[in-house]
Amino acid sequence: MPDLTFPLDLRGTPFQRAVWSALRDIPPGCTVTYAELAARIGHPGAARAVARACAANPVAIAVPCHRVVPKPRWRNTSPGTRETGGWRWGAARKQALLAREGAL
Repeated sequence: MPDLTFPLDLRGTPFQRAVWSALRDIPPGCTVTYAELAARIGHPGAARAVARACAANPVAIAVPCHRVVPKPRWRNTSPGTRETGGWRWGAARKQALLAREGAL
């Protein structure tokens, strides 16, 4: 994966910019849940708002919203598997990116 730490001029609400900034701190090969990301930016309980900010992200790879996944659903989940959730650019593409990074 190329280094994508260049400066970006992202336009959004202060909340969206906080989410997008936190997304850039998630290393390749790692994932966090929407709730974990909400807590990281000081808004515990705002998991749905984090999901909306991820969906509004205009630059998918530079701001890696694909690294955010829903919290595990313990029922109907096989051991060793994790749902990756949907993604603005398609769930299959999200899974492929996570697999390439070694997160799956």
